[in-house]
Formats: sequence, structure tokens, C-alpha cells
Amino acid sequence: MASSEKAFFVALGKRVAELRHAQGLTQQQLAEQLGVAQQTLAHYEGAKLRVPASMLPQLAQVFNVPVDTLLGNVAKAQSKRGPASQLQRSIERISELPKPKQRFVMEMLETVLAQASR
Repeated sequence: MASSEKAFFVALGKRVAELRHAQGLTQQQLAEQLGVAQQTLAHYEGAKLRVPASMLPQLAQVFNVPVDTLLGNVAKAQSKRGPASQLQRSIERISELPKPKQRFVMEMLETVLAQASR
């Protein structure tokens, strides 16, 4: 496998793992939804096996994201209305924070939103 191919599958596996964690799914739960063994999913996430192209639409559906997001084509995954909004840029910055800080930000947002809906 060429180094660029290897880098692609490493990044894809990492995105699958991140999306799985964001959905609160275990490898076993996601593997069952995909109809594969847990060990196979672990190999996809670790780039020891290539994720089949035929599985990308199913993964996108489970995670409720466009296939372009799985492929790392963030620009294509965004709407065609122009540059990302400030809210979108903030969400992207939050997603790069460590998980404990992400949880803290989410708790703050949920509190503000709950107060706003009263």
C-alpha cells in the first residue's frame, strides 16, 4: 500500500473512531449495526484493514453525516452558501479541544439553551 493510501485509511479509521465515540457507541455496538465482527471494526479504526467503499454510505447513515465527512472532504461536506459561519468555525474549534473541555462547553451551551427556551 502506498504511503498516501496508508495515510488516507489511517485518517478514515480515526474519523470513524471519533464519530463512534461522539455517538456514544462501543465498537461492538457499531460492528453489530454494520454486520461485521468487533475485531474487524477495530482493524478498520486502526487502519490494519481497509474500510470497504461499499460500507461508507452505511457508516454515513449511522453517524448522520455526509460520506464526504467520512472521507475528510470538509469543504464539500459544508453547504455551498459560501464560507463557514462563525458558529461553524466555533464548532470546529470546540471539536479540537480535549474531551473534558468539550463536555464543559456542551454543559454551558445546554444551560444557556435551556434558559432561552423558558
